[in-house]
Amino acid sequence: MSVSLDKVRLERLIKELKSKKGRGTELISLYIPAGRPIGDVTSALREELSTAANIKDRTTRHHVLDALTVTLQRLKMFTSTPKNGLVIFAGYIPRGPPGSEKMEVYVIEPPEPINTYLYRCDSRFHTEILEEMLEEKGSYGIIVIDRSSATFALLTGKRLKILDEITSGVPGKHSAGGQSARRFERVIEIMAHEFYKRAGEYAKKLFSEVRDLKGVILAGPGPTKNDFYNGDYLPYDLKKMVIGILDVGYTGEEGVYEVIDKTQDLLEGIRYIHERRIVQRFLEYLAKRSDLVAYGYREVYQLLKQGVVDTLIVSEEVPLSYVKAYCGNCGWSMEDLVRDEDLEQFEEACSKCPVCGQPTTIDRGDVIEHLMEVAKSFNTKVEVISTATEEGKGFLDSFRGMAALLRYAPQQ
Repeated sequence: MSVSLDKVRLERLIKELKSKKGRGTELISLYIPAGRPIGDVTSALREELSTAANIKDRTTRHHVLDALTVTLQRLKMFTSTPKNGLVIFAGYIPRGPPGSEKMEVYVIEPPEPINTYLYRCDSRFHTEILEEMLEEKGSYGIIVIDRSSATFALLTGKRLKILDEITSGVPGKHSAGGQSARRFERVIEIMAHEFYKRAGEYAKKLFSEVRDLKGVILAGPGPTKNDFYNGDYLPYDLKKMVIGILDVGYTGEEGVYEVIDKTQDLLEGIRYIHERRIVQRFLEYLAKRSDLVAYGYREVYQLLKQGVVDTLIVSEEVPLSYVKAYCGNCGWSMEDLVRDEDLEQFEEACSKCPVCGQPTTIDRGDVIEHLMEVAKSFNTKVEVISTATEEGKGFLDSFRGMAALLRYAPQQ
């Protein structure tokens, strides 16, 4: 299994939590820092219970008191605060008209230590602290430069941002000869020198304040990038962070994308590169080893359950749900992956048990969570692909967001 799956799970949970809204200020967000005694937190929440008892609106009062009570019950499950702290979200979430609210509780052990205590009762869950933990911790500056222009970009995780582009105004070659040509060349060199100085100042302005900058990549056609690096144009703190000087055929934004294609070894750990590599590997197999490729969610799901899949590739936006129908009377059950647009039809078709005719219970689950659990049984690698890259978007559009590389060609 991929080491990033816990992070993927938390990303998806945060996305779900952010979509939930209460009818009033009645949703509880509780962050407990590592080392904080559970007893201290319990005492603080009991004081909140006393305060909440004075809320004038009867429904809001009832909902807040219930959420606090449930939170206190969850805290009883812990004798001490986990090493990274603890996060609890609790509250009534509307499912439809007034009166349809259901209590939902989420208990999370965060991936990094929590440093501050936070209690909020609001109309939404406060997920900001968890979101900060998931931010990519490193960025790479990219400068693509020739004598006509310089383009500055920043690669952070799976996000590529073109920061700025400047032009030089340096003229091209001059055809005149003699002293006129020499004078013209001196003017060009002076203009180029001034342009390099300006490019260095832009780099300082754009990159010096980037938090956790891991490196800078210089690129461009011709010798300009080397002249820029060897001269005293880049500030020393940025110059010592240059991890590669690359030849590319283009300038501008096209040159930036060519840099990304050429720096996969330098940027091995960056998610943007990793996701592109996974999709490109799948497409290469599709073209050259199609017997070791499967796509179409039904075929992939069956092969996954048979242990044939080596690497499962699934888009974070895959339009599927995991659905399980079961009968409490005779024990009949079935599970399946269902396209989101077919959910109502599926639930109607499975509303009665085909064995005894009694009404069934139908549960919906997160499809990626389910696929991860099945994959774990067969030691299958799982790669969750975002839609932040062109490859990720194309994968979702062309293959409905689910495909697989196989261990061996299945028998026909």
